[in-house]
Amino acid sequence: MRVFFIGFGQAGGKIVDMFLAQDRKLQQGSFRGIAVNTARTDLMGLKHIDMKDRLLIGQTVVKGHGVGTDNVTGAKIAADEIDTIINAIDTRGTHDIDAFVVVAGLGGGTGSGGTPVLCRHLKRIYREPVYALGMIPAPEEGRLYSYNSARSLATLVNEADNTFIFDNSAWKNEGESVKSAYERLNEELVRRFGVLFRAGEVGKLGVGEMVVDSSEIINTLRGGGISTIGYAISDVITKSNQKKGLFSGFGKKEKTESALTGEDKSAKIIGLVRRAMLGRLTLPCDYTTAERALVLVAGPPNEMDRKGVEKSKSWVEENIAGVEVRGGDYPLESNYIAAVVVLATIGNAPRITELLEVAKETKQDVIKSKDRQSTMFEDAIDPLFE
Repeated sequence: MRVFFIGFGQAGGKIVDMFLAQDRKLQQGSFRGIAVNTARTDLMGLKHIDMKDRLLIGQTVVKGHGVGTDNVTGAKIAADEIDTIINAIDTRGTHDIDAFVVVAGLGGGTGSGGTPVLCRHLKRIYREPVYALGMIPAPEEGRLYSYNSARSLATLVNEADNTFIFDNSAWKNEGESVKSAYERLNEELVRRFGVLFRAGEVGKLGVGEMVVDSSEIINTLRGGGISTIGYAISDVITKSNQKKGLFSGFGKKEKTESALTGEDKSAKIIGLVRRAMLGRLTLPCDYTTAERALVLVAGPPNEMDRKGVEKSKSWVEENIAGVEVRGGDYPLESNYIAAVVVLATIGNAPRITELLEVAKETKQDVIKSKDRQSTMFEDAIDPLFE
């Protein structure tokens, strides 16, 4: 799947930078991208996005210093400079892409405000689907960030063709520094989405027996709403990493082939898909409310098992609300097998409900605060001038 990434704001720019680094390392050529920001320093911190693909907007308004978590200003700047952003995308080339993915942290100002604006205009201009990948803040990051996220997300789900959510609070570890936490979270995000978006590409090992191409992904996501991704990996058991007992060399002929038979491979794949769906999702949710799903198993071709992939698809279908479950395998040179499960258009996510509740309370507190300010000087002495 050929994807055009637009990193909006600081968090979005960093993640797109990592996607492009991964793509170059694997020599795939599937991804291209630009970074858009109102803060000059955030753009200068990127490593893998070319300087010509780093776009500074809103200079006449905020002088290159960012919007300071004011996503209303972020949305206004994006709307005012939308032609500049679209021209930068066109210059990079869009004739051969399969989808746009706009990446942003939804708690700040630039990405939170600008992403819904950009998604609306991309859908109006291009025929390719437009997806959003948004990070929502942990509750301890502050109510303002939760409020920004709720406002941005409520707008975004109506503007993008589908919205992937990554919940920071579900992935944070106790006692971890801010820098190491965000680096680890970004790596988790890029790993999961990287496997998904690269599926179907023809690599050194050819294509899979059951190919998952861009049309499979697009059809899975066509219902809109919010989606989440599960991921699990398992080491490949081969001769080199079999555990040998103390007397394993006596009286027994040493095994010279893989320890997995056909049935073992099938069971391993089913177990891996179960772990991916029931483990930590990018957005924890009630998986039984998903309308559609996609199952992707990636790894060495000799470890792939058609029966295992088909049985895992049947198991996922039994456990979600809808009946559309697509899937297949993606051959890779790797020491492990990875399972990716996309749960599309979910109906119940406690973190989203919590986020909206916090936003409502914050809005009421903001209104009360303004009322207190307006009454503070009502009984004061006359001002110097009107």
